[in-house]
Amino acid sequence: MQISDLGHEDRHTIEQAAALLVEGFRADWPEAWPTHEVALVEVYEALEDGKICRAARDDDGMLLGWIGAQPTYSLVWELHPLVVQPNLQRCGIGRALVADLETQVRQRGAHTLVLGSDDETGMTSLSGVDLYPDVWPHIAAIQNLRGHPFTFYQRCGFVITGVVPDANGFGKPDILMAKRVG
Repeated sequence: MQISDLGHEDRHTIEQAAALLVEGFRADWPEAWPTHEVALVEVYEALEDGKICRAARDDDGMLLGWIGAQPTYSLVWELHPLVVQPNLQRCGIGRALVADLETQVRQRGAHTLVLGSDDETGMTSLSGVDLYPDVWPHIAAIQNLRGHPFTFYQRCGFVITGVVPDANGFGKPDILMAKRVG
């Protein structure tokens, strides 16, 4: 596996990246990128100047997964998105992409990498719950009920720093996470 920049000129991989967003998010985040056209816009946004877009490819050049990031504060970058071929998840590709991204943002002076991971389909104990007025007890007792990626990110060294209650409708929070990288 090789990880390298995804460039504007690589139309074939860009098409694969868009298809992977649709496929990778369909089951648990169906509204994220419901069509190839919507996903293609996301890929091109990830390729904008000042952002990072990295692709993991096999020896034949097939896309295994990809990751993006954008600056949010002078010393903070946001990871968005990360997707790996569903049949290749839990094989180290996502972890390798995150580690590579950490190196990339560190080289650009970042101290912190942040992300948001939505729960729209009851994957955690935060879903379907009124988190107001006191969100912290809910966060402290969070449970992964159906393979939500927050535990993957914890294994990569991220910590939960908060939630945005009802970010995607009542009882559909965005779980906020961060990791020191610099």
